[in-house]
Amino acid sequence: MSLVHRGTKKFLQINLALFAAGFVTFVTLYDVQPLLPVFAAEFGVSAALSSLPLSLATCTMAVSMLVAGTLSETWGRKRIMTGAMLITSAIAILTAFSNSLPTLATLRFLQGMALAGLPAVAMAYLSEEMDPSALSSAMGLYIAGNAAGGMTGRIVTAAVTDYSSWRVALGAVGILCLITSMYFAKALPPSANFQQRPFQPRYLYTSLLQNLHNRALLYLYAVVFMLMGSFVTLYNYITFRLLAPPYNLSQTMVSWIFLAYILGSFSSAMVGKQAQRFGRSTTLLASLLVMLCGALITLLGNLVAIIIGIGIFTIGFFGSHTTASSWVGARVQTARAQASSLYLFFYYLGGSITGTTGGIFWSESGWGGVIALISVNLVIAVALTVRLAVFLKNRQAAENEAGHNQELKAGTI
Repeated sequence: MSLVHRGTKKFLQINLALFAAGFVTFVTLYDVQPLLPVFAAEFGVSAALSSLPLSLATCTMAVSMLVAGTLSETWGRKRIMTGAMLITSAIAILTAFSNSLPTLATLRFLQGMALAGLPAVAMAYLSEEMDPSALSSAMGLYIAGNAAGGMTGRIVTAAVTDYSSWRVALGAVGILCLITSMYFAKALPPSANFQQRPFQPRYLYTSLLQNLHNRALLYLYAVVFMLMGSFVTLYNYITFRLLAPPYNLSQTMVSWIFLAYILGSFSSAMVGKQAQRFGRSTTLLASLLVMLCGALITLLGNLVAIIIGIGIFTIGFFGSHTTASSWVGARVQTARAQASSLYLFFYYLGGSITGTTGGIFWSESGWGGVIALISVNLVIAVALTVRLAVFLKNRQAAENEAGHNQELKAGTI
């Protein structure tokens, strides 16, 4: 079994291709996020309903990923990812022709299903192909592609909407993603360590149940549910806040807050080294606390303080996501695609549920209500991380003691 090490040509080739995959995933998934106020005004709906084109996509992607991971065990990692990228790019182009909220929501529902073939399978591909010492760095670079895609999609759609229309903006994103998908299909090396298995519906359930019985993974799944819910909620409704008095910013000006994703890209790429140095639990705790501090800073009325708070929050988010996702990969020995699918199922489900719920908090309590919801999520995530660290420490101590007792017993025979 030949694993890929850091510094090699193949390491660079794989990471550039998966950077492109992450870019397409987040461009197409979140290009509608800065447009929620536009949808609310054009279609005459509430803030919560305007979030449906985003929430439906993340929800269907979360559910569909549970199947996509298993299908990739039969059809191959690269084939599933390439097909997903091409289909989601085509649907992105079709969203430009939506003439009603139900039509747009339906296309986004289908787009979420298509996108399911990317995230979980990409994580499984990296876990199989990368040497353990290179996994955290590779995962960080992949998530940096997510950050770059999320930033580009949001800024491009907001700016083009200001100067033309949201339909032109979504169409342009679709064409960009189609070109990027073609590059991915050509650049990504085929799996070297993938072991194909025939499709068995029963294996889907047994492999998922196997991972759901892993207590350490359950803690991580719960953490990322809170993590992603907090992130999506902040970015969903900060646009409503900044477009309204006393700020009255334009759609283009508001979109520049998504440049904070650049900070997220650096955070993702660097946090892998910090996790190796200080340990994953310490790194995850620190990243979650950074998120909480950033969220609380946005409560200040000063625009500069709000932007700084968003930047700090974003750094913490991508650090947390990188650490948690690599931790899942490190703790799974079998059914890697299913473990990754479950991780991302809870990740995007958190974004879907909390992201829409945040609209109710915004309507009822304003920005203070939104930050209260985010703060509760993050405090729960911190508590879960502490419990996970204690659980793993106790289990390691028990295993060491059991091993020591076995050695003593063997020595007396």
